[in-house]
Amino acid sequence: MENPRNQNGIGTKELLAVSFGTSYRESLGLTIDAVEQDLEKAFPSYSLRRAFTSPTIIRVLKERDGLGIDSVEEALLRAEKNGVRMLAVQPTHMMSGLEYQGLVKTVRAHEASFLKVSVGAPLLSTRDDFQRVLQAVTEDTEQYDDGRTAICLMGHGTTDRANEVYELAQELLFEAGCDNYFIGTVEADPTLDQVVSKVREGDYKRVVLQPFMLVAGDHANQDMAGMGSHSWKRTFEEAGYEVHCVLKGLGQLPKIREIFVDHAREAIKKLEAESTNAPENA
Repeated sequence: MENPRNQNGIGTKELLAVSFGTSYRESLGLTIDAVEQDLEKAFPSYSLRRAFTSPTIIRVLKERDGLGIDSVEEALLRAEKNGVRMLAVQPTHMMSGLEYQGLVKTVRAHEASFLKVSVGAPLLSTRDDFQRVLQAVTEDTEQYDDGRTAICLMGHGTTDRANEVYELAQELLFEAGCDNYFIGTVEADPTLDQVVSKVREGDYKRVVLQPFMLVAGDHANQDMAGMGSHSWKRTFEEAGYEVHCVLKGLGQLPKIREIFVDHAREAIKKLEAESTNAPENA
């Protein structure tokens, strides 16, 4: 069983990795746990701990598998109780959407309990982040890039303005000459219908579906690769395409994990720079 990373004995410096979470245990190990392992190796002077933001996933893992995962609130209270003074928080969220905003708000509510607190950026924060993410994805899927295959990436989507990341990612793919790559979302724009319409404009015989999410969880297994009437796989098959589903979360790609490490490094750098001038009784 994966290490839940919610032990006590943290020490005075903690790096808290925060994810939405997933109930798919194999994907959890291949993605979230892999990111956490890379963070732990990169910052050995910080105790690495884990928190999930989804209460449903926390409950399912506890009831089904006996795996206890802290919520963000629980993780922060644990850090306070254990005497943590310098707290760096690194989310594994894709963007600065509602989940990320809620995380920041919760952390700030506990800020006075620590000497210094710093929250790292989500995956897609700068133009350089976008370039690195898209390069990692296109390199990972280049085996399918035969000129007759449309590679469709399924993101989650959000009602927040942060949903613009998908439009920007699509623009950058086209600018790079990746005309057979298409990005859609489950819960926002671009919709599946919009993606299918774009694919139909090309002379494609096959469609490869892969999640544009950290984990290959419920959305990837059901909404993308499932056989429900509204799944991406079923929809493209009914449109006449041969469909191949790749159940691989972004967290499985080393170059994606490197970005999270870099963001955590910036958060820790800020944390340590500010702490040198902070009073000990802050």
